[in-house]
Amino acid sequence: MTEQHFDTAICGAGPVGMALAALLARRGMAPARIALIDARPLEQAIDDPRSIALSYGSRQLLEQLGAWPLPATPIEQIHVSRRGHFGRSLIDRTDHDLPALGYVCRYGDVVAALARACAAAGISTLRPARVAGHLEDSDSVQLHLDDGRNLSAAIVVQAEGGVFSDQSERSLRRDYAQTGIIARVAVSAPQLTRAFERFTEEGPLALLPQSGSDGLHYALVWCVRPERAEQLLALDDTAFLQALEAAFGQRLGQFQKTSARLGYPLGLNAEARATARTVAIGNAAQTLHPVAGQGMNLGLRDAAVLAPMLARSFQPPVLAEYATARMRDRHTTVHLTDTLARIFAQRGPLQHVLGAGLAVLDTLDPARAILAELMMFGRR
Repeated sequence: MTEQHFDTAICGAGPVGMALAALLARRGMAPARIALIDARPLEQAIDDPRSIALSYGSRQLLEQLGAWPLPATPIEQIHVSRRGHFGRSLIDRTDHDLPALGYVCRYGDVVAALARACAAAGISTLRPARVAGHLEDSDSVQLHLDDGRNLSAAIVVQAEGGVFSDQSERSLRRDYAQTGIIARVAVSAPQLTRAFERFTEEGPLALLPQSGSDGLHYALVWCVRPERAEQLLALDDTAFLQALEAAFGQRLGQFQKTSARLGYPLGLNAEARATARTVAIGNAAQTLHPVAGQGMNLGLRDAAVLAPMLARSFQPPVLAEYATARMRDRHTTVHLTDTLARIFAQRGPLQHVLGAGLAVLDTLDPARAILAELMMFGRR
């Protein structure tokens, strides 16, 4: 079969991969020279009901690509607290003169918006197709797809990371011995622009405002030990909501309704992988704990930095330049989420110190501003 030649091949047409493709086209790379490859049909990706948190910085990137507005609920405040301990902190958009700190969206809506942006730019996607093998030489990378097609590209970008439990081990790996339970829930006293990050004895519990036609008010991410997750997932809806209220408290009144619930293992798996002509971005470079909701946003920042570099040159030195440019932001975000995931799940006297730390944070405007800046824009 005849081999097709491209300047850049992007393996993974999720939000990060599609954002990179659209950014490359906007920077002047011919759409026909971009290969965007994904194993899932687009319709399947658009139907994905998962909720994701986009930072304000990610909104700005989507605006550049014509992929905003999309159905989203703004986060105007983030309330951070420790269950059963003194101390809390409140981050407010008005302190930063922004319309919102971030937004809660359905994953499928983000995919649909970016797919439209790619189509408008003239970028086509090879799907469903998976890379079955590759061979790198001094001039290019040859890709063999499972549908029989053969491609070559000057640079190959891996943007399909998968989930923690299915990944091969990278240089920085930590199994948190936690399972993330995700669902959407309704409460009797919603505060529909305030997100909650509640640290419990087993891990963080996040409630993100997300209004919808189904009457459910919040996207839930509840991190617990695996054995506890099995118990919670086996409960009927009433018993599950009672357990959730016992863990979170009654700041939002009573928990009244839940969607179907799913659980997935949580871990850190990170490595800035690169060869002379291949590089990993997004979840393929760093899979994070969901605390603070930074995974997708860090991946979009990867794409935003890599795109102008590849548009300027697709020769090997550009990937070393990219690795240097992303080092500070990646290191800070990876270690911030890792630290939060570990220390707030510990038991004992340290929890009183951590709770007091939240109270002190709430009185220190500069410290709170730095934390908000990291969450919205990364380390710049």
